[in-house]
Amino acid sequence: MLWRSATAALASFFVLANSSLTVAQKASDESGSPSATTTISGEQLPPPPPKFGGVIKEDALKSTPWWPPRVVPPKEAPNILLIMTDDAGFGVPSTFGGVIPTPTMDQIAESGLRYNRIMSTALCSPTRAALITGRNHHSVGFGVIAEQATGFPGYDSIIGTDNATIGRILRDNGYATSWFGKNHNTPTYQASQAGPFTQWPTGMGFDYFYGFVGGDANQWGPNLFRNTTQIYPWIGHEGSLKMDRSDPNAEIWPVTGEEPTWNLITAMADDAIDWMTRIHQTDPNQPIFLHYVPGASHAPHHPKKEWVDKIHAMHLFDDGYEKLRERIFANQKKLGIIPKDLELTPWPKDILKPWDELTEKEKKLFIRQVEVFAAYVAYNDHEIGRVIQAFKDLGKLDNTVVIYINGDNGTSAEGGPEGTFNEVAFFNDVTPSVDVQMKYYEAWGTEFAYNHMSAGWSWAFDTPFDWFKQNASRLGGVNQNMVVSWPKGIKDTGSLREQFMHVIDVTPTLLEITGIPAPEVVDGIKQKPIEGTSFAYTFDAKNAKAPSRHKTQYFEMMGQWALYHDGWLLSTRVNRAPWQAFEAANADPLNNQVFQLYNLAENFNQSEDIAAKHPDKVKQMRQMFLEEAKKYQVLPLNASVAARVTAQRPSLTAGRNELVYTRPMTGTPQGDAPFLLNTSYTITADITVPEGGAEGMIATSGGRFAGWGFYLLKGKPVFNWNLLNLDWVRWEGTEALKPGRHTVEFDFKYDGLGLGTIKFNNFTGVGKGGTGTLKVDGKVVAEKRMKKTIPIILQWDESFDIGSDTITGVDDNDYTPPFPLTAKFNKLTIKIDRPQLSPQDIQKLEAGMKKAALGVQ
Repeated sequence: MLWRSATAALASFFVLANSSLTVAQKASDESGSPSATTTISGEQLPPPPPKFGGVIKEDALKSTPWWPPRVVPPKEAPNILLIMTDDAGFGVPSTFGGVIPTPTMDQIAESGLRYNRIMSTALCSPTRAALITGRNHHSVGFGVIAEQATGFPGYDSIIGTDNATIGRILRDNGYATSWFGKNHNTPTYQASQAGPFTQWPTGMGFDYFYGFVGGDANQWGPNLFRNTTQIYPWIGHEGSLKMDRSDPNAEIWPVTGEEPTWNLITAMADDAIDWMTRIHQTDPNQPIFLHYVPGASHAPHHPKKEWVDKIHAMHLFDDGYEKLRERIFANQKKLGIIPKDLELTPWPKDILKPWDELTEKEKKLFIRQVEVFAAYVAYNDHEIGRVIQAFKDLGKLDNTVVIYINGDNGTSAEGGPEGTFNEVAFFNDVTPSVDVQMKYYEAWGTEFAYNHMSAGWSWAFDTPFDWFKQNASRLGGVNQNMVVSWPKGIKDTGSLREQFMHVIDVTPTLLEITGIPAPEVVDGIKQKPIEGTSFAYTFDAKNAKAPSRHKTQYFEMMGQWALYHDGWLLSTRVNRAPWQAFEAANADPLNNQVFQLYNLAENFNQSEDIAAKHPDKVKQMRQMFLEEAKKYQVLPLNASVAARVTAQRPSLTAGRNELVYTRPMTGTPQGDAPFLLNTSYTITADITVPEGGAEGMIATSGGRFAGWGFYLLKGKPVFNWNLLNLDWVRWEGTEALKPGRHTVEFDFKYDGLGLGTIKFNNFTGVGKGGTGTLKVDGKVVAEKRMKKTIPIILQWDESFDIGSDTITGVDDNDYTPPFPLTAKFNKLTIKIDRPQLSPQDIQKLEAGMKKAALGVQ
């Protein structure tokens, strides 16, 4: 009886299902059918749910089903590939006169348009925030990079919910959206697996993310994520190089073995191609928006060896950086992308040594540095070409808008005049000598170097302009270039456009060409207006010489500023090179400046300052800048650089002096890791050693280029401080731990006051030494003084790990990651004892900070 009832019920279900299916089939092209689609007005996102259009009776057989239509973009909306490279100035690509071959960019230019006046903000995360929101960087909380965030609206590293990104707008209008590569727009204190993930790409409207979080990454071994989940280890990481440092007196340390087969530059192209293919095969009609932002060519410069060999064989740089600058300048005139009568600004001999004054060793090192950089650029352009080819292979290229922006700012000079094998050293105010750097000659570009080139090359790569990334008042810091192709929409191919534009103009351009309006309300929150101006009008040949529609634009970065208005540019004279980040800051960056004035319509590259001839114009534009600064959250102006890295900001560990961990875990980023710089601390591990002994990582933070590790090596406890890959201070027990339960402790007593900046008013509270004591079960087994400590920051792309070590280790001579702990992990306790300042110390500190205008509350 029961079986018969079940059978009857099942039969009734099939009748009902078939009835519904019949209705659906009849209505497949009508509203309410499963295949129904609709476009939306777009003023409100997500759109309000549609009213049910079917019929509901008591009996389902007499009712009519109705499906809400699927949202799709307007008819013929194009696919979008939005590309932006990293730390690349105007003279880098061959497309704009550079000597580095970028055939992919060349091809896009030939099939589309070149643009020579697209502006950035002079720094990475600010430009990226402006690009994806269509609003000025201070308007969306990114006046500086996330690691320098301060507690003011223009500088808090939070893209507010009233600033929906282009990803969110397109996604809610039916696009498939993705983000590949660098994400430098997540606050440091929201980058851990504790979330929240609202400020990650997937929380900002990009349904798929594959890349890294932060300013840069080791391309041979990044802290890599798919959506919000760490990918480790990487598939296909075969091959292993070894660096032999056994002879400390060797001029060059040899590197042997096979290069890894895996590199992020290729891996992200592979993943992007896989994603777009998956979307196409699932729904060939769905337009895609692919935001492609590789880490190249930001330091560390990590190309594959085959590309280094190709560039080396071309001998592009043998005659030095001044000659390189002259060749690029001549190429640019031949291409017609700069005026024929333009003159170069003079070489800055006061800060960059002329090539003919270098030693032969310096020349050899510097050529190696730039060849690796050039290889990185060429390699990256090649992989971008593979992504574009995938659009063609899928039959999508004809209706795909490709926007390829060269650089999020000018070329970086953060390696300083001599370059560096370890960029982390630069951010700790340490400059390795040429002799030390030569030891890494063979390692340059491999996983054993976090390398950056001499600023002399950077100056040359910003030709026809001068200065660098960070310098917002000079075109070398902000004047990028761009190519755009769209076979279906751009017919005036191979042409040049010279209208003034800014990266905030990209989002409104994409909205215009897709026919999608900027929303007024998103998630119930009224949106700020888009601040950029569409440049879609330039796609039409009749507007090739039309006046720019972007009339006014401010620039500001760490106290250096400028204002563009209708062809005129007011600039503050550069008062700090990027490598002078630790100097005392300008106390009044709004007014304590030397002002320069340029007519860009007559002087393309700021080579002729006419401020003395037009004092009234200078006065007028100074007032205009102040008005713009008030409008876009630029105030308060702050000229400090390194001091903002050390300033207090939110963290999941902030205010906690004791942290307890009872299970192994990996992947906690530095922004939420225990901060053990400039303080006393005690790390206590409760472990149980099995029969036969144990080894492995107890806890570590940072990696090969700066960090600490607490581990068992052949059973002996070790605490090891890696001081910027220049020195290692080790405490090691004399005996292996016997089987059983043990307490292993490392106690460090810091000498300094623990607060302040590197240099001002002779107040030095950071980077001081201290005494470390290693104990086993309460007994001292090693004690040693450290003369100095790391002052500012550990390696930012390496995490805080417990129970194993991800990516790179702190000492290649001791172990190879992941080096799992084979003892039973019971508990880890970290106690932090920050120095207590006297009232006199605090008064001195506050006075010094106020005088240096550090902006720390």
